[in-house]
Amino acid sequence: MSGHSKWATIKRAKAKTDAKKGQVFTKITKDIILAAKGGGDPNMNARLRAVIAKAKSANMPNDKIDQAVKKGTGELAGGEIFEMMYEGYAPGGVAILVEVATDNKNRTIAEVRHIIGKGGGNMGEPGSVAWMFDKRGVLSFDPAKYTEDQVMEVALEAGADDVVAEEGTLEVRVAPENYSAVEKAFEDAGIAVESSELTMLPKNLTPVDAATARKVMNLMENLEENEDVSNVYVTADFTDEIMEELG
Repeated sequence: MSGHSKWATIKRAKAKTDAKKGQVFTKITKDIILAAKGGGDPNMNARLRAVIAKAKSANMPNDKIDQAVKKGTGELAGGEIFEMMYEGYAPGGVAILVEVATDNKNRTIAEVRHIIGKGGGNMGEPGSVAWMFDKRGVLSFDPAKYTEDQVMEVALEAGADDVVAEEGTLEVRVAPENYSAVEKAFEDAGIAVESSELTMLPKNLTPVDAATARKVMNLMENLEENEDVSNVYVTADFTDEIMEELG
């Protein structure tokens, strides 16, 4: 069930843009509010559990987390946040999905359209590129602590889709409906999950040269600097060679 994947490379590339994000707590607060609309108990809400873990890793105070959860469940006012997904193309014909959390749809779509256009891309109609991605849970493990066989045994039993082990990474992919069960299986097995998230994985990658890769990365950075943008997903094939060339 092990297989080759560029997700780890894309994730490293994305981490560069994440590190430049402004208003980190503002973005996470919106994510918590949206996640909590599905229930305020993180033990019963896998999405909320993942976002709270992200909040804690960013050193977000517990009282801020609790307030955001209560806004999402309706216990406190201020939870009127809309979740949207915009689609389009980045330079080089690279498909792009922009996930936003906003209290003003008109403002946000205008800003996203402007950023994409200025970055050499164009907005697409709903459904134009979403089919190029699969929504999956991705659980990462420390390969220095656990073997591929150890992780695979638990993953297979719990209903995961795939296990990927390469280039110092050890990851489990799982369909959203099995995400909670797989997380719990590893918890019960005493295997620590290094990171866990629900994300959009490209079904196929678009080859890009270094110049195009830089344009795509710049577009991702500019989008993620917008406080309403939660995540940006692309199909660009950021190879190790290109990442080295880009520094």
